[in-house]
Formats: sequence, structure tokens, C-alpha cells
Amino acid sequence: MELSPVCSEDISSYGGILKSDAAHRKRKISKDVELDIESLYKAVPQLSKVFRITDKIGEGTFSSVYLGEAQMHDGRREMFALKHLIPTSHPTRIAAELQCLTLAGGRENVMGVTYCFRKEDHVVIVMPYMEHQAIVDIIGSLSYEEVRLYIYHLLKALKHIHQFGIIHRDIKPNNFLYNRKLRTYALVDFGLAQGTADSQIELLKVMRQKPSQKGGGPPGKQEAAQRSRALPKPPVKTTNAAPTALALPPHQSDLSGLRRVPRPVFGERNLNSCTPAPPTSKHAPLKTESLKAKKTEDAASYKHTSSNRALVSVRTSSSSQKPQRAPQQGLTCNCYLTDRVCNVCLARKQQVAPRAGTPGFRAPEVLTKCPNQGTAIDVWSAGVILLSLLSGRYPFFKASDDLIALAQIMTIRGSRETIQAAKTFGKAVVCSRELPRQDLRTLCETLRGQRSSADVTMVPEAGGETSAARRNTDQDETPTRWPNGPQLDTHKGEVSETRPEHHKHSGSSKAPTNQSSPLESKVADDQKGWDRVPDEAFDLLDLLLDLDPSTRITAAEALQHPLFKDL
Repeated sequence: MELSPVCSEDISSYGGILKSDAAHRKRKISKDVELDIESLYKAVPQLSKVFRITDKIGEGTFSSVYLGEAQMHDGRREMFALKHLIPTSHPTRIAAELQCLTLAGGRENVMGVTYCFRKEDHVVIVMPYMEHQAIVDIIGSLSYEEVRLYIYHLLKALKHIHQFGIIHRDIKPNNFLYNRKLRTYALVDFGLAQGTADSQIELLKVMRQKPSQKGGGPPGKQEAAQRSRALPKPPVKTTNAAPTALALPPHQSDLSGLRRVPRPVFGERNLNSCTPAPPTSKHAPLKTESLKAKKTEDAASYKHTSSNRALVSVRTSSSSQKPQRAPQQGLTCNCYLTDRVCNVCLARKQQVAPRAGTPGFRAPEVLTKCPNQGTAIDVWSAGVILLSLLSGRYPFFKASDDLIALAQIMTIRGSRETIQAAKTFGKAVVCSRELPRQDLRTLCETLRGQRSSADVTMVPEAGGETSAARRNTDQDETPTRWPNGPQLDTHKGEVSETRPEHHKHSGSSKAPTNQSSPLESKVADDQKGWDRVPDEAFDLLDLLLDLDPSTRITAAEALQHPLFKDL
């Protein structure tokens, strides 16, 4: 049966449709892209009857996106985005993504679906093509008003999908398309979406019940990831040229003695769920899951070592060290703060929690493996996007693992606040030193070059005030430098080093800049409204980046914020 695109009246109601520009048709494609297009035609022969695929415009872990041209019934030609899913994608996952696009898409800044092709295990989802500009290419030239509208429409899309009980899980600028000329927006890519308990997407409820899908990808990929985590890491060398996070303090000998103190394995209080169990005894030590190795420590030794913690690195065990059978009652573990993982810790069952998403945009409850995650994780990601746009730096957070990502969040939101928020969802986080919370306006204006780095101030105490109100309180005016990052432990015994090169929020990928002088850049920014950013913008940012998911503002509430009162 020969398929043809729907008529123009059927699809022109979606505001994101744009005609192809000449650049796409005339641009010369590489030989590799030509081979990919040829392979796609062979995998799904029906496509050749409808589309002339002209380019490959995107590629990710689970799919590739092609640009295709089709002739409409009225003779016009329209452009479409063809998303080819990898053949190993689970059928239920594919059907769930289609349900999200069908039921929630096509309105409220959410991308819709035109139709779908399938040949054996190859599936191609066809969507309207929307010409857009990558945020990383235009972040240096965005005006404040553009940023305000961008966040408003993103929150509008989030409110819409959250009403359907859809957790997108991968909110980032690359998945919220923006056409600068037409001021159109589109939320795309529901490949990692999950459902809430009351989701209207039936297949997302099925996905919610499948532990193998909680990682957001095919089981084979998850198994490969688990195997890679078991591989040994090379030792980190230190030099005397400059101080690093691995430089041991003078009291290392004290810690070395503590490592030999046996720590009980059983009879521990469990903080790994959102409903902590009561302790089995008065002096029972705490227990939480670390993000890499499962460890515990004696309550007394923890109190002593928390103030004298050495900045050392714990390495994962060799893949040849296979977990033994479950440890017997009475066995103790003494591998804490060493470069190995003992068999007692290896035998512990890994905690399963959803981790799908893009590094740098994951919420604290995702980084600490909280099993109960909701739509608040999308709101956090929206807050990170707003932080990038207000500071002019993208990506803002960039870390090699979850512990370093949590450390980077601490440098902005404060270590005490992070530890307190983690307790609300049943996690115990340990930090080697206290980091004060930073004032968001001062931070963003400093990164934009509107004030000197010596003006960066910290918010001394975590009250219930917003960032706008806190600026009127007394602050420590002593010039502070960017912290190199704390030493982290999720109470499982792992101390993860935070290397300075991984801990630069903004230096890893700076916004495009021209060769103008700082004064000219400041004048240009002032003309774009960056000298008149209201307090409401940073107040909303503070609410979006609430460390506690239970009190974090929702997308619907954020749309009622005074920042958007005229919209």
C-alpha cells in the first residue's frame, strides 16, 4: 500500500511547520551521510515512495534524525523530520513515545507526529520539520526579553505534558527548539519519558512497572554500563607543581588508622528509601547508597572523620572481583577510604532508581538515586536552562559523574542546604567542607562580566527567603574565589575527588564571543536589557532550583509568577 503525506490543511494548524530553506537543499552532504540515507531507504523501503531524504540533521544515542521532503496533495512541497529509532529499542518504549506525541503533541509548544513507518524492527517517526537555532550558537546574542519568553514557553510546554502525567526526563535546550525569527517553540524527544502514577498515557504506566527500562535505554545498554562501572580505573598521579584535590593534609596518618577500624555491616539504619526505617539500636550507624560503591561507617568514627576527612579517591574494584554470595551476619567491612572495594560491599544489592537524562541537567534526587521521582525533575532542568541563559554560559554544569555533579550544585546552592534537602528524600550526603549558598544575581552578573569576580558574595544562611529578598540582608563582603569543589560521600564510604578541571561551571564551554573590548560588550549587553533584569527573574530561578522536590515550584505555578504577569 502506497502512503502519501496528509494534505496541507491537516498539518498547517501546527505553528512549527516551516518551508525548507535553500541551504538545506544546496548543502553538500558527506559520504557517510549518503551511506546512512541509503541504509535507511533499504531498511524502510516505504520511505522512498513518500520522501526524498536530503540530509541527516541529528544523531543521538537511541535515534538519528533526517530531513525529508514530500510533495503535498496540492502540489506544494513540505519538509519533515524523520526520526529513525535504533532497532534495539523496546517496542513498548516506541509505542509509549508515539502515544505521548499523539495525545499531548501538536499544541502548547509540544511537537506532534504526522505518521509512523515500520519495517520489521526498524521504526521511523515522521514529525513536522521546524527550522531552529541551537542555543549554544545564539546564547551570546540573546536579549533578556528573548530569555524571558523562552522560559515562559518552556514552562507552558511542561505544564501541558505534566497534566497528562508525562515526565519528560530529558529537558535541555537541544530538546526545546526555538525559531528566533518566527518566535516559535517546540518540545521534542519523548524517548526517555516516564509516567506518573496517574498518567493518562497507558503505555507509560507499563514502562513504570518495568525495572529494566528505568535507566531510560535498552537493557543491553544498561548491562554494558554496569559492566563498564566494574572495570578498574587507572590510578591518579599527583604532582608537586600545584595543589590539587588529591593533596593529602597532614592528618592523613589519623585517617589511615581509622581505616583499620572494623565497621558493622548489619543492624544499620536504612536511609535509601523515602520512608527511612527506624534504627535497630540506640547507637546504630547510618547507611545510605553511594553512587558507585556501597559502604557504611561506624557512627563514632564518622563523627570524628567528618572534620578531618582526607581528600582521596576511591577506585572501583577490578572486574575479576566478582560479587560473592550475600554476606553472613556479623561480617564487617574495613575498605572505607581505601583504594579498593571489599567482597562484603560488592555483595550488597545495587539500588535501582531511574537515572535517564542528560548530565548537567539532572536533579539532585536523580543524582542521589531517589526511587520516587516525579515531574519536579523536569522543573529542575528548566531551572538549569534559565541559569545558563541568565549567566550567558552553556553548559553551566559539566561533570564526569553524579558525585561531581552534586558537588557542582553544592557550590551554587550550598552544602548545608543540599545535605538538608537530601534528608527529606531519605539520603545522607557527606561533604568534606561547608560551602555557602551563592547569591544568584551576583553570580549571573559576574559571569556576564557586568561586575568584578571579587564582588561574588555568598548567602550566609539558608532561610526561607527568595534570592531577591536575601540581597537585602547583611552579607559577607569579603571577596571570595570560586571553590574548587567539595569532597563528597553519600554515606556509603566513597569519597570522590573533584578535580578543578571538571568543576568549572562555565569555563568548559563558553558562549560565543566577538573580538570587542569588555566595555563594548557591556554596552551591547545593556542595549539587550541585561542591565535591567528584574529581581523577579532571580526569584523564579531560586524557586526552580529548589533542592527539595517536594517544595519545588511546579510548571503551572511558575507560569503565575510575577515575572510573567504581562503574558
